Amino acid sequence: MTKQELVNELAKRLDLSRARAAETIDTLFGSGGIVPNELRKGGRVQITGFGQFETKSRAPRNGRDPRTGRAIAIEASTAPVFRPGKPLRDVLNRKRN
Repeated sequence: MTKQELVNELAKRLDLSRARAAETIDTLFGSGGIVPNELRKGGRVQITGFGQFETKSRAPRNGRDPRTGRAIAIEASTAPVFRPGKPLRDVLNRKRN
C-alpha cells in the first residue's frame, strides 16, 4: 500500500477530505512528525494492539566495498525498528478456512 492509497482509505473510512487525511498521516509519520521526533529523542512509540516503534544503535564495524573489494570503516548509526504487537501478529498468522 502506498502513502496515497493509505490517504484514500483513511479519508474514506473517517469521512475526511483527502487533504485532511494526508495532513494526519504527515503529522504522525512525516519527517517532522510525532513518531520520528520521539524516536530522534531516543524515545519509543507504543500503540497498544498494533506495535512499537523504537531505535536500535549499531556499532561501528569494518565492511567491504562490493565493487572494489577494499576494506572500509562503517560508522556507528541508529536505525528505526518496528516490533509488532501480539494482536497484529495474531491477525497476520490467523489460519484461513
